[in-house]
Amino acid sequence: MKIGILKETKTPPDRRVPFSPAEVLKLQQQFPGVEVVVQPGPIRCFSDEEYREKGIPLQENLEDCDVLMGVKEVKKETLIPEKTYFFFSHTAKKQPYNRDLLREVLHRKIRLVDYEYLTVPNGERLVAFGHWAGIVGAYNALRAWGERTGDFTLKPAHTCHDRKEMIQQLDKVKLPPVKILITGGGRVAYGALETLASLHLKQVAPEEFLTVNDDEPVVCRIDPDHYVIRKDYAPFDLKHFFENPGMYRSVFLPYTKAADLFIACHYWDPHSPLFMSPEDYRAPDFRIKVIADVSCDIRKPIPSTLRASTIANPFYGYNPETEEEGDPFDPNHVTIMAVDNLPGELPRDASGDFGNMLLDRVMPALLGEDKDKIIERATIAENGMLTEHFKYLQEYVEGKE
Repeated sequence: MKIGILKETKTPPDRRVPFSPAEVLKLQQQFPGVEVVVQPGPIRCFSDEEYREKGIPLQENLEDCDVLMGVKEVKKETLIPEKTYFFFSHTAKKQPYNRDLLREVLHRKIRLVDYEYLTVPNGERLVAFGHWAGIVGAYNALRAWGERTGDFTLKPAHTCHDRKEMIQQLDKVKLPPVKILITGGGRVAYGALETLASLHLKQVAPEEFLTVNDDEPVVCRIDPDHYVIRKDYAPFDLKHFFENPGMYRSVFLPYTKAADLFIACHYWDPHSPLFMSPEDYRAPDFRIKVIADVSCDIRKPIPSTLRASTIANPFYGYNPETEEEGDPFDPNHVTIMAVDNLPGELPRDASGDFGNMLLDRVMPALLGEDKDKIIERATIAENGMLTEHFKYLQEYVEGKE
């Protein structure tokens, strides 16, 4: 098999890669029959020269490859017919902006495997960048706090060579007795905690967070059972919540009166209750000054997430009175960080981690026997048709919804 690593073509540009030069060598050692070539690209975090130094060939035309692997969506005009592609397609949730991409995939009879749906049989994802979103999201939250207060200035993460340099920046951080809240219990939330661990903050339980004002900065992480309850007051059950989100209502409001800095790392279903309403921001005892919305769901469940921000311009302000965007650091506004491609700020580290997951968990299924149907479950389209798992996208493709 011949695998081609695609250059990234999405705007704004993404510098991540599916495999670093070191991981390409590991892949070829692990699977001696596999040949890997790299399409030259000027923006990726590992330069063409770094691949060349490892003896990995550069090749502009990838038509002789069997499998093509990128990170973000591929420009539809560059798709090569009847090939297998791996990338995050952002089509399976019926995203309107990628409808034409999926149509072109079907037209060119491409086998599209989406990283997001590479799972074990119980649904647990095998590869993801979420951990790195949390790591960078918490750093950006601290950076926003420093900019807002004038207490310290942190170098943007994307200008750091790697995570090590980014963490060294945190030596500048001196926090007053602020209260930091994290929502979520997955990879993203624990990535955020990993960054905050460098500050050696006291971690407190939800009850203490809501009732005690410590004389030192504290952090609290909460799961869904702390911010929603069942409408019928039956005991909370996480599986039931995931399957029946409409049967729950929010009890998040007390946290808006206790937290100074909110890092949102939760997964949110559109049928789940909202965390806050615009009216809540106008309450006299609303306390939150900075919201780092790592989850980045626009306007719901957090109304101040008016839009996604960018790596180049990560912050904007939310004016509670007008419910519109304003100066990010106006003391009457809430500072919002809503970058939707945070792992792209530390592309070398994030790519290395992602490539190792691919090597360990996915490539054996692609290049050997796929007993657990890992590739099959993640295949959105093949031979010009949607696969059984993704038939529900037919009307989306046809423009009927």
